[in-house]
Amino acid sequence: MPSKTKTRQTSRKVPRTFRLTPGKLEEAQKILGTDTATATIEQALDMVVFREELVQGAAAMHGVAIDPID
Repeated sequence: MPSKTKTRQTSRKVPRTFRLTPGKLEEAQKILGTDTATATIEQALDMVVFREELVQGAAAMHGVAIDPID
């Protein structure tokens, strides 16, 4: 099964038009440290996908005993 991360990195780019709140985009750019609206949106989307991967991973680990490292 291909990695989701690999798929995101090799996907071709397509033009899109969005109506965004300028203040929200500017705030996200400051927080993420990105230079462009495109970079901001891509990084934010990557974070959403990563969050879902974390949730799925945590759910898969539910009930698994983890021994502390001595």
